[in-house]
Amino acid sequence: MGPSSPARTMRLWGPRSLGVALGVFMTIGFGLQLLGGAFQRRLPRLQLRQSWTTSLGSAVPSCLPRQRLVFLKTHKSGSSSVLSLLHRYGDRHGLRFALPTRYQFGYPRLFRASQVKGYHPQGGGTQPPFHILCHHMRFNLKEVLQVMPSDSFFFSIVRDPAALARSAFSYYKSTSSAFRKAPSLAAFLANPRAFYRPGGRGDYYARNLLWFDFGLPFPPEKRINRGNPKDPDSHQGHVLPSGTGPRAQILDPNALLQPVSTVADGHSQAVSPTSFNLGSSSFIQWGLAWLDSVFDLVMVAEYFDESLVLLADALCWGLDDVVGFMHNAQAGGEHGLRAAGTGGLTAEDQQLTARARAWNNLDWALYVHFNRSLWARIEQYGQRRLKHAVAELRALREAMAKHCLQGGKALDPKYITNSQFRPFQYGSAKVLGYALRSSLSPQDREECERLATPELQYKDKLDAKQFPSPVSISLKTSRLLSSRHQATD
Repeated sequence: MGPSSPARTMRLWGPRSLGVALGVFMTIGFGLQLLGGAFQRRLPRLQLRQSWTTSLGSAVPSCLPRQRLVFLKTHKSGSSSVLSLLHRYGDRHGLRFALPTRYQFGYPRLFRASQVKGYHPQGGGTQPPFHILCHHMRFNLKEVLQVMPSDSFFFSIVRDPAALARSAFSYYKSTSSAFRKAPSLAAFLANPRAFYRPGGRGDYYARNLLWFDFGLPFPPEKRINRGNPKDPDSHQGHVLPSGTGPRAQILDPNALLQPVSTVADGHSQAVSPTSFNLGSSSFIQWGLAWLDSVFDLVMVAEYFDESLVLLADALCWGLDDVVGFMHNAQAGGEHGLRAAGTGGLTAEDQQLTARARAWNNLDWALYVHFNRSLWARIEQYGQRRLKHAVAELRALREAMAKHCLQGGKALDPKYITNSQFRPFQYGSAKVLGYALRSSLSPQDREECERLATPELQYKDKLDAKQFPSPVSISLKTSRLLSSRHQATD
């Protein structure tokens, strides 16, 4: 469970030599031949996943579902919708969440194991294991591995920085000093240095937010002023991520991190004239390679449903486990679910997109890299198979929306009278939510509630379930004793 576990250590050290890799696989293959089925039961990850069934509802897979999960919930990238399905899955299966005391793990500071409610360091007494770590944090692998097993499934999600910038400007305008001073996003991107100052309050929202969330160090010219005592990056934000060891020596902190022209990616259709030549910066290459060694999957918001299918396959879950509704979506927003690119945009919008990607050039490098890796994974999965699975996923979602929701879709919060389902409102745009149909059966209502409950209310529900208050325990006990007494009368 600790940092010294061989599985995660091997991933952190990067790829081994070809000879060592071949030797490892030959040893595994020989062991499989000797031990047969018993060995396969011990290593369910080596088993093959069955294809999706052709009818609605998921096929029974031959492998065992993964239930030790670490999800890095990035900002304004569709991550609340992923969080919703994790809440629902864990709640349904009785899994134990590593929860923050409030709603985030000390963000914007780096994650610390001590921020997990109910966590006790080794030697501090026995405690049930955690299954899922998924709430907002700034990633810190060393501390995460104090809480979660090293063979947990690590995943996250990224979004085109141009779309992310639009959403972040609307949502965090009152939080970021740079955004607050700018009359509009277009004005900000036309001359960001006029508004942005390193170390400004909340200005991690205004530039390279994904890079920041992943806990990666910043090059010297992008570092926030160390003299600011409120600076979340001072003294610890630029420490190399845990586990890098000698790899830190390949960093070139003086490299110029400016985007240059590149050829468009044939799969993603997401590359603008302002792209990254990843070979020009060993600093960026190192950061991306390190993330590849840690994360099993990075989803892409613009291909959300495709990413969900790949997630279900990687976790050996059914499609019904990853189907759900969009959460924390802003009214009038595009939810980040449309393919990135400049096709169909006005000249003004194209200019804003190019400027947003250039200003958030580290995030653009992240996005291009993980967009390519996603499509490489799709090729391996099979385009035709993926198309069928995505169609099934969308049909399931539509059927569930019609069955559960008033109007079959998201609503303006003014139409949501039940506070259990009214989403937290923040920023200048309204955050949409859901209201349930009144004619649901008790069983259907329970599942529909799981689908429609916003993240803050669901976190409170899980918290109360894992850490019931003494008052609620005494009430439950008294009711139980009362019912037993009545039954004996």
